[in-house]
Amino acid sequence: MQSMDDIYQSYALTVYKYLLSLCRNDDLAEELTQETFYQAIKSINRFDGSCHISTWLCAIAKNQFLAYQRKHPNTAEIETYDAVSPSAEDDAVAYENRVELLRKLHLCPEPYREILYLRIFGNLSFKEIGDILGKTENWARVTFYRGKEKLRKELEEI
Repeated sequence: MQSMDDIYQSYALTVYKYLLSLCRNDDLAEELTQETFYQAIKSINRFDGSCHISTWLCAIAKNQFLAYQRKHPNTAEIETYDAVSPSAEDDAVAYENRVELLRKLHLCPEPYREILYLRIFGNLSFKEIGDILGKTENWARVTFYRGKEKLRKELEEI
């Protein structure tokens, strides 16, 4: 078994990206990453090696995120669109498009929704997504493509 320091050095960025894809907030993702590794240290004796360590850490991270959401139910906000655009009208249209995209993405069934979040917002590779979800890289790639196609069809309907 690796030392906890080696585990942190190897997987902190993966856990952070995963959490960032869930919460879309840099500060919160960083805080939850630290809490994830704190919980991992407390429960390292329960890790039985039946899954990849990144999968185990991301499961802890997801539980930390869900616990945070339960404690702070009113803090779930969609980030404001902050791209530079020529006019306030263009800003409003771009914001509405982004909100509609996020709305449709939220309605996607699993596992498409989680893979789309991990890939788009977490900027994770297909290999990392496969490791996190306990699947193959190819499965993650195919499922992402199918989810993206479903989302594209949904957006074309509006």
